Amino acid sequence: MLLYLQILLQQERNKKNKQPNFVFLIGDDWTWNNIGCYGCQALTPNIDRLASEGMVFTDAHSSAAVCSPTRYALLTGRYNWRSQLKKGVLWYWDAPLIEEDRFTIGDLLSEKGYSTACIGKWHLGWDWPSFDGRKINDKLPIGTYYKMVRDSFSANIDFTRNIANGLLTRGFDYYFGDDVPGFPPFCFIENDRTIGVPSEEKPDSIFGYSKGGPMIKGRDWEGLLPAITDKAVQYIYGEDEKGHTLREKDQPFFLYFPLSAPHVPIAPVSKFKGSSMAGAYGDFVQQIDWSVGRILDAIGKMGLTDNTLIIFTSDNGSPGRDGENMVGEYNSVRKYGLNPSYIYRGTKTDVWEGGHRVPFIARWLRTIKPGSVSTETICLTDLMATCAHIIEEDLPDNAGEDSYSMLPVLKGTEYYGKFREATVHHSNNGDFAIRQGEWKLIMCPGSGGLSRPRNEDSEDEGLPVY
Repeated sequence: MLLYLQILLQQERNKKNKQPNFVFLIGDDWTWNNIGCYGCQALTPNIDRLASEGMVFTDAHSSAAVCSPTRYALLTGRYNWRSQLKKGVLWYWDAPLIEEDRFTIGDLLSEKGYSTACIGKWHLGWDWPSFDGRKINDKLPIGTYYKMVRDSFSANIDFTRNIANGLLTRGFDYYFGDDVPGFPPFCFIENDRTIGVPSEEKPDSIFGYSKGGPMIKGRDWEGLLPAITDKAVQYIYGEDEKGHTLREKDQPFFLYFPLSAPHVPIAPVSKFKGSSMAGAYGDFVQQIDWSVGRILDAIGKMGLTDNTLIIFTSDNGSPGRDGENMVGEYNSVRKYGLNPSYIYRGTKTDVWEGGHRVPFIARWLRTIKPGSVSTETICLTDLMATCAHIIEEDLPDNAGEDSYSMLPVLKGTEYYGKFREATVHHSNNGDFAIRQGEWKLIMCPGSGGLSRPRNEDSEDEGLPVY
């Protein structure tokens, strides 16, 4: 009864708050292939509900065809190739990719009085504390794999100390997540500390990119998605299950919720296993949709629905793995009748459309017309300028240089291909394409996608498939 009265009181307070909340739900390796509102096999009733109450974009693009670069671009409003990472992704123990003085969406909203949180997958680097003061990038350039060197460096990380230059220095007040599934350390991180000391060695029977690597006792891949979903819901409510404050309930908030799924490890919980008729991958997609539904329900219960802009999108295209042994081969999900890239050529890592054309759904009741569709070409870099426009703030001259405000489009203005002068696409190998209207120039032979060079310092198989 007391909780019910508290929620009613908070609903009345939220109605008086004029500053909109922002919730970004970022799928990992997700394209159109199983979202009903995009005309595909429907496994996603909650995401489809979001679409029916908002706007669906049919020509949305991630900045890059792989993970870390797109996350950099989304949060900074600038193309990823302007950073020091010119191809590929960050690997375990790499330093921060977002420059120390780089203005982020978190900074923008914090300065306006927002509470800001990232819950889920970060994959943008930290300054990991070591016993001897060395950093992995003293020897390896950022984004260079070399498995043997990275695996051997794991023993040098001191998990009893704070992790420096993470999210708390990049515009966020709070963090909870696992950094990157499959990367050591195999544990959760809260703010700038690991939750517990990962003192065990990961056995080969447990999924991961490293050989061994520090792991917390009882690490369970199936518990990952439920854990970050629970924490995101708690953040919306304002406190965790122990009553600890996660944000001031009267503050407007920005929740950046980068899911670590349906990227590998593909690990649906028992409730969803066998529920989709599309293998472990389909089961996992349905579980992600359940996570989205929990977020929508929490926003509704707090009386925040009318005043919250919710974005659902993805960091890049899909590799189309079926989830066998939590992974599966590229395009193996086709055996279930799911084309990972819908009608488009290529997959994740490619400069072709399948690498970077992503779903993008926006709901903001009373501002966005329900059931509307936009054919404008947009890029995830545009989220920064959009947020700035909504809160009526000007971006600094050296910030968000590749970001265009989508607010007029969200309100129903169609530019018919003139919203962005052009849009630059970037492949895993660092190759470029540029899109203008109906034309696209690809500046490389083939797709510019995944290559697998052998390591020079070991006899392993080379780069894993992301």
